[in-house]
Amino acid sequence: MSLQLVPDHDESRWLLKALRETAHEFESQLWGLDEADLRWRLSGDTDDADGGWCLKEIAAHLGDCEEHLLQSLELIVHQETPRIAALDADALVLEHDYRQLDLYEQLERFDYLRQRTVNLLWSLMPEDWERTGLHPYQGAMSVLRLVHEQNEHDLEHLWQARRLRQALAERAPSTP
Repeated sequence: MSLQLVPDHDESRWLLKALRETAHEFESQLWGLDEADLRWRLSGDTDDADGGWCLKEIAAHLGDCEEHLLQSLELIVHQETPRIAALDADALVLEHDYRQLDLYEQLERFDYLRQRTVNLLWSLMPEDWERTGLHPYQGAMSVLRLVHEQNEHDLEHLWQARRLRQALAERAPSTP
């Protein structure tokens, strides 16, 4: 019997795969829902565990966060120790009326931005993943750390969408 060596874990490749898959999985949570379902909130209380967001708000929020990630990554890749902006993405949900936006436009925007992000990351050499930008609150942030945090953020909202989808399936049918 011969021993087979297990290849080294390549976190960057794993994260690239995760970014692609979570984006597609999020979109699958929206299939077959009408406008009322997409705008439905688990509760009216914005302080609950899910922030009281509807699926449309989550989709627009993910697009805004992806745009910020892509801008940050481009700065880090093309400049020496750039300053990257802080983003209060939760405030954007309140500032913009995401429930009124067209869901399909938001999904197209998110898909486009995510594809650009993944393409940029695929083009990087292994050492480029260690390049950093200076965040005003968190200090030096590497490409790897930014992408890792984005993946965790995606997963949080994917679980949020799944909980909403489950609650939609379990709720009492509305009366006409």
